[in-house]
Amino acid sequence: MARAKRHFIKGHIWHITHRCHKGEFLLKFARDRRRWLQWLLEAKNRYGLVILNYAVTSNHIHLLVVDHGERDMIPRSLQLVAGRTAQEYK
Repeated sequence: MARAKRHFIKGHIWHITHRCHKGEFLLKFARDRRRWLQWLLEAKNRYGLVILNYAVTSNHIHLLVVDHGERDMIPRSLQLVAGRTAQEYK
């Protein structure tokens, strides 16, 4: 079954959940969670991501962000954070 189509609604607050690959506990160490947060800060600075709150657990994250109008800001930010964290994973 295909997922529902995403709707772009400018100026709204979004709750985003992102799970680790296969639900594995890839963020169980503090160093990995800190590195994930460093990349989140980089996404904030690079793309202007407005972060209201976040929670990083050992196998998933929660983000509360505001979409201020740029259509690709949130997907590009998550791609940067997830991609760079995965590249650095030991």
